[in-house]
Amino acid sequence: MPRHALALTASLLLAACASAPMAPPAAVSDLAPTGKLRAVINYGNPILAKKDAATGEPTGVSVDIARELARRLGVEAELVTVTSAGKSVETLAEGRVDVGFFAIDPARAATTAYTGPYVQIEGAYLVKNDSPIRANEEVDREGVRVAVGAKSAYDLYLARNLKKAKIERAPTSPAVVDYFLANKLEVAAGVKQQLEMDAKRLGGLRLLPGRFMVINQAMGMARGKQAGADYLASFIEEMKSSGFVAEALTRHRIEGAGIAPPGGRP
Repeated sequence: MPRHALALTASLLLAACASAPMAPPAAVSDLAPTGKLRAVINYGNPILAKKDAATGEPTGVSVDIARELARRLGVEAELVTVTSAGKSVETLAEGRVDVGFFAIDPARAATTAYTGPYVQIEGAYLVKNDSPIRANEEVDREGVRVAVGAKSAYDLYLARNLKKAKIERAPTSPAVVDYFLANKLEVAAGVKQQLEMDAKRLGGLRLLPGRFMVINQAMGMARGKQAGADYLASFIEEMKSSGFVAEALTRHRIEGAGIAPPGGRP
Protein backbone atom coordinates (compact mmCIF):
# COMPACT_ATOMS: atom_id res chain seq x y z
CA MET A 1 0.00 0.00 0.00
CA PRO A 2 1.42 3.49 -0.88
CA ARG A 3 2.63 5.47 2.11
CA HIS A 4 0.08 8.27 1.66
CA ALA A 5 -2.77 5.77 1.46
CA LEU A 6 -1.55 4.00 4.60
CA ALA A 7 -1.36 7.30 6.45
CA LEU A 8 -4.89 8.21 5.35
CA THR A 9 -6.20 4.83 6.46
CA ALA A 10 -4.53 5.20 9.85
CA SER A 11 -5.99 8.70 10.28
CA LEU A 12 -9.50 7.51 9.48
CA LEU A 13 -9.21 4.60 11.91
CA LEU A 14 -7.90 6.83 14.66
CA ALA A 15 -10.76 9.26 14.08
CA ALA A 16 -13.28 6.42 14.29
CA CYS A 17 -11.72 5.11 17.49
CA ALA A 18 -11.65 8.60 18.98
CA SER A 19 -15.42 8.89 18.53
CA ALA A 20 -16.13 5.56 20.28
CA PRO A 21 -18.19 5.77 23.49
CA MET A 22 -16.40 5.51 26.80
CA ALA A 23 -16.65 2.28 28.78
CA PRO A 24 -19.35 1.90 31.47
CA PRO A 25 -18.24 2.48 35.09
CA ALA A 26 -18.53 -1.22 36.06
CA ALA A 27 -16.16 -2.21 33.26
CA VAL A 28 -13.71 0.54 34.20
CA SER A 29 -13.74 -0.66 37.81
CA ASP A 30 -13.02 -4.24 36.74
CA LEU A 31 -10.35 -3.43 34.17
CA ALA A 32 -8.57 -0.56 35.92
CA PRO A 33 -9.10 -1.01 39.67
CA THR A 34 -5.98 1.02 40.51
CA GLY A 35 -6.94 3.93 38.27
CA LYS A 36 -4.60 2.71 35.52
CA LEU A 37 -4.89 -0.06 32.96
CA ARG A 38 -1.98 -2.35 33.79
CA ALA A 39 -1.25 -4.48 30.73
CA VAL A 40 1.46 -7.11 30.39
CA ILE A 41 3.35 -7.03 27.08
CA ASN A 42 5.27 -10.12 25.99
CA TYR A 43 8.49 -9.45 24.06
CA GLY A 44 8.78 -13.20 23.51
CA ASN A 45 6.37 -13.02 20.56
CA PRO A 46 7.86 -10.72 17.89
CA ILE A 47 4.62 -10.68 15.92
CA LEU A 48 2.87 -8.84 18.75
CA ALA A 49 5.49 -6.72 20.50
CA LYS A 50 9.13 -5.70 20.60
CA LYS A 51 11.37 -3.07 22.14
CA ASP A 52 11.88 -0.01 19.95
CA ALA A 53 15.57 0.16 19.09
CA ALA A 54 15.66 3.95 19.22
CA THR A 55 13.56 4.69 22.31
CA GLY A 56 13.69 1.44 24.29
CA GLU A 57 9.90 1.64 24.64
CA PRO A 58 7.53 -1.23 23.81
CA THR A 59 5.93 -1.10 20.38
CA GLY A 60 3.71 -3.39 18.36
CA VAL A 61 0.16 -4.57 17.81
CA SER A 62 -0.52 -5.52 21.42
CA VAL A 63 0.85 -2.18 22.61
CA ASP A 64 -1.48 -0.29 20.26
CA ILE A 65 -4.48 -2.30 21.45
CA ALA A 66 -3.61 -1.80 25.13
CA ARG A 67 -3.30 1.95 24.69
CA GLU A 68 -6.58 2.17 22.79
CA LEU A 69 -8.33 0.21 25.54
CA ALA A 70 -6.90 2.53 28.19
CA ARG A 71 -8.12 5.54 26.22
CA ARG A 72 -11.64 4.15 26.13
CA LEU A 73 -11.54 3.44 29.85
CA GLY A 74 -10.42 7.02 30.43
CA VAL A 75 -7.25 5.98 32.24
CA GLU A 76 -3.50 5.85 31.68
CA ALA A 77 -1.92 2.71 30.25
CA GLU A 78 0.82 1.16 32.38
CA LEU A 79 2.74 -1.39 30.31
CA VAL A 80 4.59 -4.17 32.13
CA THR A 81 7.02 -5.94 29.82
CA VAL A 82 8.16 -9.56 30.10
CA THR A 83 10.26 -11.85 27.91
CA SER A 84 8.13 -14.99 27.70
CA ALA A 85 4.56 -16.25 27.53
CA GLY A 86 5.04 -18.08 30.83
CA LYS A 87 6.05 -14.87 32.60
CA SER A 88 3.11 -13.09 31.03
CA VAL A 89 0.69 -15.67 32.46
CA GLU A 90 2.38 -15.53 35.87
CA THR A 91 2.23 -11.73 35.97
CA LEU A 92 -1.55 -11.80 35.48
CA ALA A 93 -2.01 -14.66 37.96
CA GLU A 94 -0.08 -12.73 40.61
CA GLY A 95 -2.41 -9.73 40.22
CA ARG A 96 0.35 -7.41 39.05
CA VAL A 97 -1.56 -6.51 35.89
CA ASP A 98 -5.22 -6.28 34.86
CA VAL A 99 -5.05 -7.57 31.27
CA GLY A 100 -2.68 -9.35 28.95
CA PHE A 101 -2.28 -10.86 25.51
CA PHE A 102 -2.29 -14.64 25.47
CA ALA A 103 -2.61 -17.64 23.22
CA ILE A 104 -5.90 -19.35 23.99
CA ASP A 105 -5.20 -22.69 25.63
CA PRO A 106 -7.45 -24.89 27.79
CA ALA A 107 -4.71 -25.24 30.41
CA ARG A 108 -5.02 -21.51 31.16
CA ALA A 109 -8.80 -21.16 30.87
CA ALA A 110 -9.50 -22.13 34.48
CA THR A 111 -8.08 -18.84 35.74
CA THR A 112 -8.14 -16.60 32.64
CA ALA A 113 -11.24 -15.09 31.00
CA TYR A 114 -10.41 -14.84 27.30
CA THR A 115 -11.84 -12.66 24.59
CA GLY A 116 -12.27 -14.07 21.13
CA PRO A 117 -8.98 -14.19 19.19
CA TYR A 118 -7.82 -11.10 17.31
CA VAL A 119 -4.98 -12.67 15.32
CA GLN A 120 -3.98 -16.19 14.34
CA ILE A 121 -0.32 -17.18 14.32
CA GLU A 122 1.25 -20.26 12.76
CA GLY A 123 3.43 -22.62 14.74
CA ALA A 124 6.20 -24.34 12.78
CA TYR A 125 9.10 -26.76 13.15
CA LEU A 126 12.72 -26.01 12.24
CA VAL A 127 15.54 -28.51 11.63
CA LYS A 128 19.11 -28.50 10.36
CA ASN A 129 19.57 -28.70 6.60
CA ASP A 130 20.99 -32.22 6.82
CA SER A 131 18.19 -33.54 9.04
CA PRO A 132 16.38 -36.64 7.72
CA ILE A 133 13.09 -35.13 8.96
CA ARG A 134 11.15 -33.75 6.01
CA ALA A 135 7.56 -33.39 7.22
CA ASN A 136 5.68 -32.38 10.37
CA GLU A 137 4.33 -35.91 10.71
CA GLU A 138 7.89 -37.25 11.08
CA VAL A 139 8.66 -35.25 14.25
CA ASP A 140 6.81 -37.43 16.76
CA ARG A 141 9.20 -40.37 16.75
CA GLU A 142 11.45 -42.11 19.25
CA GLY A 143 14.81 -40.40 19.60
CA VAL A 144 13.57 -37.00 18.44
CA ARG A 145 14.04 -34.12 20.89
CA VAL A 146 12.03 -30.94 20.33
CA ALA A 147 13.13 -27.57 21.71
CA VAL A 148 10.29 -25.24 22.70
CA GLY A 149 9.88 -22.14 24.86
CA ALA A 150 8.96 -23.08 28.42
CA LYS A 151 5.27 -22.53 29.26
CA SER A 152 4.55 -21.13 25.80
CA ALA A 153 1.39 -22.12 23.92
CA TYR A 154 3.57 -24.38 21.79
CA ASP A 155 4.89 -26.10 24.91
CA LEU A 156 1.34 -26.69 26.19
CA TYR A 157 0.15 -27.99 22.83
CA LEU A 158 3.10 -30.29 22.20
CA ALA A 159 2.96 -31.66 25.76
CA ARG A 160 -0.56 -32.86 24.98
CA ASN A 161 0.07 -34.10 21.46
CA LEU A 162 3.58 -35.53 21.17
CA LYS A 163 3.56 -39.20 22.21
CA LYS A 164 7.06 -40.40 21.31
CA ALA A 165 9.29 -37.35 20.83
CA LYS A 166 10.80 -35.72 23.92
CA ILE A 167 10.27 -32.03 24.73
CA GLU A 168 13.28 -29.95 25.80
CA ARG A 169 12.37 -26.53 27.20
CA ALA A 170 14.31 -23.36 26.44
CA PRO A 171 13.96 -20.43 28.90
CA THR A 172 11.98 -18.31 26.41
CA SER A 173 10.59 -18.62 22.89
CA PRO A 174 13.18 -16.24 21.32
CA ALA A 175 15.93 -18.45 22.81
CA VAL A 176 14.60 -21.67 21.27
CA VAL A 177 16.85 -21.91 18.20
CA ASP A 178 20.04 -21.05 20.07
CA TYR A 179 19.06 -23.62 22.72
CA PHE A 180 18.30 -26.18 20.00
CA LEU A 181 21.74 -25.71 18.46
CA ALA A 182 23.67 -25.55 21.73
CA ASN A 183 22.13 -28.83 22.92
CA LYS A 184 22.35 -30.53 19.51
CA LEU A 185 18.64 -31.33 19.41
CA GLU A 186 16.70 -32.60 16.40
CA VAL A 187 13.84 -30.06 16.11
CA ALA A 188 12.94 -26.54 17.25
CA ALA A 189 9.30 -25.46 17.55
CA GLY A 190 7.72 -22.02 17.83
CA VAL A 191 6.39 -18.94 16.08
CA LYS A 192 6.95 -19.41 12.36
CA GLN A 193 8.17 -15.85 11.85
CA GLN A 194 10.71 -16.10 14.68
CA LEU A 195 12.06 -19.37 13.31
CA GLU A 196 12.36 -17.87 9.82
CA MET A 197 14.36 -14.93 11.18
CA ASP A 198 16.66 -17.25 13.12
CA ALA A 199 17.19 -19.47 10.07
CA LYS A 200 18.32 -16.41 8.07
CA ARG A 201 20.48 -15.17 10.95
CA LEU A 202 22.30 -18.44 11.55
CA GLY A 203 22.20 -20.33 8.26
CA GLY A 204 22.21 -24.09 7.76
CA LEU A 205 18.62 -24.41 8.94
CA ARG A 206 15.24 -24.95 7.26
CA LEU A 207 11.60 -24.91 8.23
CA LEU A 208 9.44 -27.95 7.64
CA PRO A 209 6.64 -27.28 5.13
CA GLY A 210 3.32 -26.04 6.46
CA ARG A 211 2.46 -25.70 10.13
CA PHE A 212 1.82 -28.01 13.05
CA MET A 213 -0.68 -25.72 14.79
CA VAL A 214 -2.42 -22.35 14.67
CA ILE A 215 -2.32 -20.12 17.73
CA ASN A 216 -5.42 -18.07 18.46
CA GLN A 217 -4.11 -14.95 20.16
CA ALA A 218 -6.57 -13.16 22.46
CA MET A 219 -6.73 -10.70 25.33
CA GLY A 220 -7.39 -12.05 28.77
CA MET A 221 -8.03 -11.04 32.37
CA ALA A 222 -8.58 -12.79 35.69
CA ARG A 223 -11.90 -14.59 36.02
CA GLY A 224 -14.61 -13.30 38.35
CA LYS A 225 -15.04 -9.81 36.86
CA GLN A 226 -17.95 -10.24 34.47
CA ALA A 227 -18.52 -6.60 33.50
CA GLY A 228 -14.88 -6.20 32.58
CA ALA A 229 -14.71 -9.51 30.72
CA ASP A 230 -17.83 -8.70 28.67
CA TYR A 231 -16.54 -5.25 27.77
CA LEU A 232 -13.10 -6.61 26.86
CA ALA A 233 -14.66 -9.23 24.58
CA SER A 234 -16.78 -6.66 22.72
CA PHE A 235 -13.79 -4.29 22.50
CA ILE A 236 -11.67 -6.92 20.74
CA GLU A 237 -14.47 -7.69 18.28
CA GLU A 238 -14.63 -3.99 17.41
CA MET A 239 -10.85 -3.82 17.03
CA LYS A 240 -11.13 -6.54 14.38
CA SER A 241 -14.23 -5.30 12.57
CA SER A 242 -13.11 -1.66 12.46
CA GLY A 243 -9.80 -2.55 10.80
CA PHE A 244 -7.74 -1.41 13.79
CA VAL A 245 -5.90 -4.74 14.10
CA ALA A 246 -5.31 -5.07 10.36
CA GLU A 247 -3.93 -1.53 10.17
CA ALA A 248 -1.66 -2.15 13.16
CA LEU A 249 -0.24 -5.29 11.55
CA THR A 250 0.45 -3.33 8.37
CA ARG A 251 1.96 -0.35 10.19
CA HIS A 252 4.34 -2.56 12.15
CA ARG A 253 5.17 -4.55 8.99
CA ILE A 254 4.12 -7.85 10.51
CA GLU A 255 3.94 -10.97 8.37
CA GLY A 256 2.96 -14.45 9.49
CA ALA A 257 -0.25 -13.43 11.26
CA GLY A 258 -3.81 -13.22 10.01
CA ILE A 259 -6.91 -11.51 11.37
CA ALA A 260 -9.03 -13.95 13.35
CA PRO A 261 -12.65 -14.44 12.22
CA PRO A 262 -15.48 -12.75 14.18
CA GLY A 263 -16.50 -14.21 17.53
CA GLY A 264 -14.87 -17.33 18.90
CA ARG A 265 -14.85 -16.34 22.58
CA PRO A 266 -14.13 -19.47 24.70
